[in-house]
Amino acid sequence: MENSADLIRRLDQLNDIGTSLSSQRNINLLLEKILLAAKGITHADGGTLYRLSEDGQHLHFEIVRTDSLGFSFGGASQITGSPVFADLSLYRPDGTANNSMVAVYAALSGKTVNIADAYTAQGFDFSGTRRFDAASGYRSKSFLTVPMKNHAGELIGVMQLINAIHPKTGQVVEFSLADQRLAESLASQAAVALTNQQLVAQLEKLFESFIELINLAIDEKSPHTYGHCQRVPALTMMLADAVDAVDHGPLADFKLSDKDRYELHIAALMHDCGKVTTPVHVVDKATKLQTLFDRIVLIDTRFEIVKRDAEIQMWQRIAAGMPTAEAEQARADFCRQCDVDRDFLRQANRGSERMNDDDIARIQRIAQTYRWRNPAGDVQPFLDANELENLTIRAGTLTYDERQTINHHIVATIRMLEQLPWPKHLKNVPEYAGGHHERMDGHGYPRGLKRDEMSWQARMMGIADIFEALTAKDRPYKDAMKLSQAMQILENFKNNGHIDPDLYDVFVRQGVYRRYGQAFLDAGQVDC
Repeated sequence: MENSADLIRRLDQLNDIGTSLSSQRNINLLLEKILLAAKGITHADGGTLYRLSEDGQHLHFEIVRTDSLGFSFGGASQITGSPVFADLSLYRPDGTANNSMVAVYAALSGKTVNIADAYTAQGFDFSGTRRFDAASGYRSKSFLTVPMKNHAGELIGVMQLINAIHPKTGQVVEFSLADQRLAESLASQAAVALTNQQLVAQLEKLFESFIELINLAIDEKSPHTYGHCQRVPALTMMLADAVDAVDHGPLADFKLSDKDRYELHIAALMHDCGKVTTPVHVVDKATKLQTLFDRIVLIDTRFEIVKRDAEIQMWQRIAAGMPTAEAEQARADFCRQCDVDRDFLRQANRGSERMNDDDIARIQRIAQTYRWRNPAGDVQPFLDANELENLTIRAGTLTYDERQTINHHIVATIRMLEQLPWPKHLKNVPEYAGGHHERMDGHGYPRGLKRDEMSWQARMMGIADIFEALTAKDRPYKDAMKLSQAMQILENFKNNGHIDPDLYDVFVRQGVYRRYGQAFLDAGQVDC
């Protein structure tokens, strides 16, 4: 009869194990804790833990431990080179239950199997065990095989313990009834803990899938910004890891736990979710006159109209008595100037070069020089007010109002994220994601925050967002920028109060820009 004090001790140990299991988030560590705990409270020399496969047809070996052989496979401390065990099929090819395997029987019946000696047991196939013993010199004797069921009564795995060791004599003995009850209790607690962790993992996966769905919708809106929502998170985490490794200076105390990393990763994935509200023709505006189509074709047509009108005027002048050569020369000069002005407007429409005051004046002069008649016969300005506004954009392709529309995506991002009931470990996602367009000098948007009003994580995302945009090779309004050029611009941003100087120094010293370039840029861009 078991000593009552020892039983109480083991019950206390079981309670402590239950608390420990409920707090463990790492699945591999959880599996290892389950098996080691079961071995500990039953004094088992060895043990195996199986998990039910997703298709419900197999038991998969997750972890094996045998103390006397020093044998370890699976779990958090898996030994490299350990043998891989084949899965156990629950059913034979003909569809009948594979009940000759004791672990399968326990799984299908839901009953614990307690065997005093595998070599004399009837009804189960232990030929594989005998082969293992012959090869290793081990003697497998007592077996305790316990099905693991969750709170809903669903099988999630099987725990098998081998060779109970008497705590005083050290001899292999049969697993006692107390051992069995304790193992069954532990298996029940472990199954619930494992199910909870699987449920958390599934919910996190579902949540991240929704994020990916939003990002895919954003990227699909424009082939010119496709991949931005994937590259910014990658660069953000590269910088975060580099900062976490710093052991001196102002960032020496900045450390990220696994939860912190996950929170930052989610924020980086969602940093542009507000772009779902941005009109496609603004997101995808490759030229100054582009809306649903590039309106430069309308201006090309007007030039053809005024050239046609010039030809009509030539014949009218000839009919009125002007010398033919003089009339033809006037028409040729006019058409030649039309072609020059048309080419200039086409170039201005691309938005690839910054326009100076002379360029702006020339566009305004073209708008006043030419006139054309619409289908109703009314004389119209050559460029309407909207076309003139767009063509006189000094840099890029966006008007002030369109840039405000683009900028509004960060306001929409913040509003969207603040509507979500974030759990405690993700409560900072709106702040991290909503701050990537702020500046250290307070001149950013939408809140005009200054450096000391922002978290390190939000500042990291600001650098990642800028650097990805500088080096992106899929923007229609600029060529792919080389690393050296992007780094020069980033240094200027550090000096003028745009980005955090300490993070910039880590970005450079730790070679984050180079690792990013090797992973995401063309070889020709990586020049430093």
